[in-house]
Amino acid sequence: MTQRFHLHLLSDSTGETLESIAKAALSQFDDAEHVVKHFWPMVRSESHLDRILTDVAANPGLVLFTLVNRDTRRKLETRCRALGLPAIAALDAVSDAMSNMFGQEAKARPGRQHVMDAAYFARVAAIQFTIAHDDGINAQNWEEADIVLAGVSRTSKTPTSIYLANRGYKTANIPIVPESPPPPNLFQLKHPMVIGLVTSAERLIQVRRNRLLSLNQLPDTDYVDEEKVRAEVAHARRMFADNGWPVLDVTRRSIEESAAAIINLFNEREVTQAGETEIQT
Repeated sequence: MTQRFHLHLLSDSTGETLESIAKAALSQFDDAEHVVKHFWPMVRSESHLDRILTDVAANPGLVLFTLVNRDTRRKLETRCRALGLPAIAALDAVSDAMSNMFGQEAKARPGRQHVMDAAYFARVAAIQFTIAHDDGINAQNWEEADIVLAGVSRTSKTPTSIYLANRGYKTANIPIVPESPPPPNLFQLKHPMVIGLVTSAERLIQVRRNRLLSLNQLPDTDYVDEEKVRAEVAHARRMFADNGWPVLDVTRRSIEESAAAIINLFNEREVTQAGETEIQT
């Protein structure tokens, strides 16, 4: 039988940070598929912790936690020690380093990163904008965007836009179709950064075939014809080059990797523009 490993994730807030840390760490191991995750968010009382510890005892394994309440932490660590289980405070090393840098103790406030401050509302506004400007709609408002993604069909424009919106960037996207030229204002935008998304023709055909099959449509159309797909990709590349737009090849990138690369491009442009402004003044 395949050995199963238990991983207990305890957080006094939503647990998103802890889950991301665990996911990133697990991705480095071949046996990650055999890990059973026990996710325990909003752990803010000893009675809740007692119920969780019963499960921990029944399914012993690694315990990762982000708990700021000292009494709750102490009880968890003491019980895990008695069970002979490792209990790791996922953010302690970072918090300690920052405490030394700032010369002050960290605020023991659970979920403080989720407070509804200006950045939170800006992120909500970015999500609303992005949803309202998906797939080329509301082109008259593109000047208000931070980023405009352009690319042929099935280059992950929509999911990448949504991911960027969750990071606070107002993002519009438009499909590049040779038979249907984009609106003229795409080539006149001043504020947004327009980025072209490209992928290999082989990968594009594969993704499109899977899409047609999922919709129970015939997989033999111009949409997946190799010659036409190559011409479509070449048309998009020419458009991007003619307008001097940065190009990102998403062939082997996940949505997260594409978004990270786009944010880097955006930040580099911001730095360049700030430097030009400083020279002018």
